[in-house]
Formats: sequence, C-alpha cells, structure tokens
Amino acid sequence: MSHENLDFPPHDVVHWRGSDIHLLPRISWTPHVHTGLHWIDFSILAIYAAGMLLFAGHYARRKQTNDDYFTGGGKMPPFLIGISMFATLFSTITYLSTPGEILNHGPVAASIPLLAIPAYYYIVAYWIAPRYMLHRATSAYALLETQLGIRARITGAILFILLRLVWMSTLIFFASKAMLVMLGWDASWLPAISIATGSIALAYASMGGLRAVVITDTLQFFLLLFGALVVLAVVTFETGGLAWLPTRWNPSWDEQPVFSLDPTVRVTATGTILHAILWWVCTAGGDQTAIQRFMATPDTASARRSFLVNSLAGAAVSSLLVLVGFALLAYYQLSEAHLPQGKTIAANADELFPYFISHHLPVGLSGIVVCGLFAAAMSSIDSGINSITAVVSTDLVERFRRRPLADPARVRLARSLAFTIGFVVIAISSFAIDPIPGNFLEQAKRSFGLLVTPMFLLFLFALFVPFGTQGGAIAAALSGFGTAILVAYWNLITGLTPLSFQWIFPFSLIAGFAVGCLWSWCLPRPSPNA
Repeated sequence: MSHENLDFPPHDVVHWRGSDIHLLPRISWTPHVHTGLHWIDFSILAIYAAGMLLFAGHYARRKQTNDDYFTGGGKMPPFLIGISMFATLFSTITYLSTPGEILNHGPVAASIPLLAIPAYYYIVAYWIAPRYMLHRATSAYALLETQLGIRARITGAILFILLRLVWMSTLIFFASKAMLVMLGWDASWLPAISIATGSIALAYASMGGLRAVVITDTLQFFLLLFGALVVLAVVTFETGGLAWLPTRWNPSWDEQPVFSLDPTVRVTATGTILHAILWWVCTAGGDQTAIQRFMATPDTASARRSFLVNSLAGAAVSSLLVLVGFALLAYYQLSEAHLPQGKTIAANADELFPYFISHHLPVGLSGIVVCGLFAAAMSSIDSGINSITAVVSTDLVERFRRRPLADPARVRLARSLAFTIGFVVIAISSFAIDPIPGNFLEQAKRSFGLLVTPMFLLFLFALFVPFGTQGGAIAAALSGFGTAILVAYWNLITGLTPLSFQWIFPFSLIAGFAVGCLWSWCLPRPSPNA
C-alpha cells in the first residue's frame, strides 16, 4: 500500500509487511525529501575532517615520549578514558547495525543487552581491572610472558593484531557502504570511499598518539549522540508526535523468544544477555584496546570509574539507537513511497538509516549527522591503529632487539607502523567482508567476533587459573578459535541449518577452557621462559 499524501482518518488501516495489519491513530504528514547530500553537507564534512587533522598536528608538534604516545603518560582523566573506551569499542558497526537490526528483525538483540550492564560492569570493574592495574605496561601481552612465557605473549599479540585488522576493515567497509547509499553511487566506488574514510583517521592517529585519540574520541562521542537525537527529532516533528513509539510487537519482526534450547533460533533474550556479558568481559580482559585505556589512568579506582563512564555512555547511546530503529520503521512503513527505488524494509534494512540521513534530513543537518557517522568510524580506527602499533612495536619489535631504542626513535617507529597498519586495513576493507552472510550485525559477529574469546582465554589462564600452563593457555586459545569458526560457519562446513551467532562466544569459551584445563593437568609445567 503506497501513500503519496499521508492523511489518515481515525484508526485508518495501514498494511505492514506481509498480510498482517496494524491500526494507527490519525496522522497528517508530508515527509521532507530531497535528492541527497548538498554541497553544504560536504563542506561541513570537510571542515570536520580538517579540524581533526589540525588537532592531531598540534599534538604531533609536542615532544612525546613512548609512554606519552601509547598511554598518555598514565594520567588521563577517568571521564575522558571512559568515553574514549566506549567510542572506540562502539564504532560505526553498532551505529549502523542497531537501527538495521530493529527494522528487519526486532528489538531484542539491540535493546536487551542493556540488562547485562550491571553484571559485566561488576565483573570487569572489580575482578578484571584491578588485576591488570597491578601489572602496568605499554602492552597487555607483556603480562602473558611474565605469567606464562614468551610463546603465550607472541600468541596473544598475533591474535590481537588479527582481531583489530579484521575489526577495522569491517567498520571501514560498513561506513563506506553507508556513504555509497548516501551518495547514490554504485559498488565500484567502494575502494575510493574506503581510502577516504580510513585516511583521515590514519593521519591523526599516527600523528597525535593516545592523548589526541582520547580527546577526539570524546568530541566524536557527542557528535554521534547529536546525530541520533537529530534523527529522532525530525521523525517526531514530521509525524506530528510520538506515534512511532511501538505499543505492541510489530508483525514485521521475527519471533524472538525469551529462551530456547534450539541453537538455530537466531536471537533469544537470554542469549542476548549472555552474549553481551561475554563480549564485554572478554574484550576488557583480553583486548589491548581496552586494557590500554585502563593503563592510561593513574590507579585502580580511576580505571573502575572509567569503565563506569563507558557503561553509562553505552546505555545512553544504545537506547537512543533503539529509538532510532523504532522511528525509522514507523517512518518507512507509513511512507513506503519514500523508500529508495526498488528497495524494501526487509531486504535493505541496513541501508535505510544512511538513506534517511542523506534524503530526509534538512540540508546542513545531513552534513552534521554524516560527521557523526564518520566520527563513529574514526573513533574506532584511530584507537585500533594506536593499539596495534603499541603491540607491534612493544611485543614484536623491541622485545627482540638487542639494544633498546631511544624515545625519539621509538615514537618515529610507532608513527611509521601506524601508517603501515592503516594502509593494510584500508586495502583489505574493500573486499574481505562483503562475502560474509547476514546483515551488518551478523557480519560483525561472524568476522572479528571469532577472535574475542580466544584472546581472553590466554589471560584467563595467566591470571585466574592457578594450575594453568603456557601450553594449556595456547591450546585453549587455538581450540576456542576453531570452535568459533565451526559455530559461525556451521552451515557452510556441514551443509546444515546455520547456528545462531549468539552461540559463538559461549561455545568457544567453554571448549577452549576445557581443552586448556586438560592440557594443563596432563602435561608438566615448563619453565616460564621456555
């Protein structure tokens, strides 16, 4: 059913996807539509990018030690660190995938994780962060060598580098796909958009170090927050109120039960909570990107406060993006004629948020919200580059040098590594992610999600398993990785029905922990320096 002039009588019947119907109150509404981004929008985006580069250049001119470059001198304020941690781990992936998931499948996978915040905050803030603050180091993986041995350290460093390379490539891919939608260009432009998206973040991350990254992350957090608020305000204004808020389960959504023992059920509420807890615990406990933020605070109490800020920021922005998903669903179901030509909500849900930004927001506001979208990408790319650089220079270069480098040489090496890593990420973002099945949310979980639990398993055996050995920890990580691949690509490997992406973390963690315990029990503990 198409509506050119939406003037519904009281309780007019609106046809939803499929044969189901839903009753809506009276709405008088003519949507604001234009042909795409205006030159004013591009000017705003250019000013924003130039501002980020000038800011990083300011920090690049300041004298920096290696400690300044990678941990901000270890004296960064908890509020800035918390916002930076959230902005880093949030990224364009969540910014784009949350509304798309609600549009096509329903709110469970996007909204229920909010219920997991108290559990994962307590585990990270009171169990994990204090243990790491006892072992302050530029690289978290130096701790693995101290507790287990050099092979564990190298294994952890390699897993982290792989994870962040795939992660950054994925988010550049998502941001570039969104830009293609906003510009109305075809897929052949994807490499050029990827280069433009990644180069700006690469430039200021490599010049300014962690201090510049943390401060720009904070600015970008408020920008992406503003972007979500603008979308909600425009939809509310154009639809004449809050009629877009759902009061019942939308017939277009999937069935998403509270609990199911069937591993092929795509999303359940219980699986969503477990997935959120495991993701944050494994990330905060095994990912240099998060651990580096803890190391940038002066003490354990500050690290704990920074993670509280991260958790509260996550709750605020995630709630807003859930509302954006609700608003866009109502907007396009009430105005199907204003969907992109040849597109549907079911088949193109991930594209509708960027399309709305470019075609339904007023000129100027579109440019500001596009800055928010790219802010989400850049806040992750800059932090990822900085963290990988810290690991490569500390764990793989300086660890095996006979003579340590002086601080100026170490900073120059770090900047060179940052540029190299950035170019690798930009190069692979154009073709590596697209073949993975599923929407944006599933593509993310079935790509870089494979390495989240294997990294954490190394630290679990190093810090929390008294009888853990180096061989057991490495066996745990490798078996966890193998299990994650098996679950993520079960249908391709076996030809059977796909398993839910929500089982990747629990199955990987359980299998890896079991293998690591058996290895540690059955084989003698070698020398820590073996």
